Amino acid sequence: MKSYEDFLTEHADMCRESAVFPSELYAKHDVKKGLRDSNGKGVVAGLTNISRVIGTRIEGGEPIPVEGSLQYRGYAIEDLIKEQGDKPGLFEKTIYLLLFDRLPGEEELVEFRHNLSNHFTLPVNFVKEVIMRDNGHDVMNTLSRGILSLGLYAEDLNDMSPRNALDNCINIIAKMPCLAAYGHQAYSHYAMNGGFHILNPNPELTVAENMLRMLTGSDEISELDALVLDRILFLHMEHGGGNNSAFTARVVSSSGSDTYSVIAAALLSLKGPKHGGANHKVAEMARNIRSNVKDVTDPDQMKEYLGLIADKMAFDRRGLIYGMGHAVYTLSDPRATVMRELARKLAEAKGRMEEFTMYSLIEELSPDIIRGRHNGGPVCANIDLYSGFAYDMLGIPEDLYTPMFAVARSVGWCAHHLEEILSSNKIIRPAYVSVVVERGNLTLD
Repeated sequence: MKSYEDFLTEHADMCRESAVFPSELYAKHDVKKGLRDSNGKGVVAGLTNISRVIGTRIEGGEPIPVEGSLQYRGYAIEDLIKEQGDKPGLFEKTIYLLLFDRLPGEEELVEFRHNLSNHFTLPVNFVKEVIMRDNGHDVMNTLSRGILSLGLYAEDLNDMSPRNALDNCINIIAKMPCLAAYGHQAYSHYAMNGGFHILNPNPELTVAENMLRMLTGSDEISELDALVLDRILFLHMEHGGGNNSAFTARVVSSSGSDTYSVIAAALLSLKGPKHGGANHKVAEMARNIRSNVKDVTDPDQMKEYLGLIADKMAFDRRGLIYGMGHAVYTLSDPRATVMRELARKLAEAKGRMEEFTMYSLIEELSPDIIRGRHNGGPVCANIDLYSGFAYDMLGIPEDLYTPMFAVARSVGWCAHHLEEILSSNKIIRPAYVSVVVERGNLTLD
């Protein structure tokens, strides 16, 4: 009898043989692989009033590249940032905007922040019984377990009335920072032999200030650090209904499942390296470049090594320059433009301009390198190019890069959850073309 390891190897190959389809089958049945057409445009699956992502305009039936635009409830993100100025709390203000479709007045914002802060703290013994118990090596899994466990405390878990769903959404959004920070503390202590400190959130502080305080264990938080993190959370809050995690939230919502299950499902979708985990790959690539390029501020040396990465001769040998390119944006990703400026401010303050120059050269040199090898259209930097670098300068450990993304994106998921249950009331059920070959009658001895 074969060993179990040999059994798995042999039968994994059998799975592969039955699941790989020739490309002509997709064309024959007009199947949009990945729910995208041959030009990369997503199949239209619904309507949304939450955000708009623009990367092209249609002219004569053809997509024309344009500078990227991201709008939250009709407001360009650049305008929302400009209107806020240097004041903290843009994240909380935009939570209100995304959930309720209008910007709050001063008194409304004070009331909303008060109600949000009342939900900051986790239930009694939750940290000991959920976060610290059976702690794994992945904070995203700890987060998802935490979200599902919070559902056990909900009195009317399966009541999907708008009022109850909104209550659950506010509870999740408010508690996500604690779940992420405490999950990291447990991981750091049990898996990395690090310290372990648990600080309750301060209701007088912003979400960004509380995140930094809970992660560092210190009340001495730099105003610049808090402001930059506030803006990073703002940039990650929402990105249309077609991205994988938001669509997951809408699919699970359409089945009538509870709010906690919806957000847990979306969170695990975000975990994937093709979605929210991409910032890890940028960080790994940056370390590899610094180890192999003598002067990362020299354009010629950088161009040579980026070419090796694109030619599958360096780094992970997949031929991808991480942090470059986007499914929708063509000429520019507006989030990356803002993130670049945030990273520059931090780099100047923390004496890390050499690294910032390296990232800038990746953004500047990569489009020609990529187009020269693939004969494609415009290529721009995406938000992941600079986000990991910014997190690192803020002292946020790498295992928290994607959970920080999830803390922010939970707002967008909740907005899509509410919109789906209020607007559609129809389960999402796309069709798959069966290519099963009939095998005839089964002969039994």
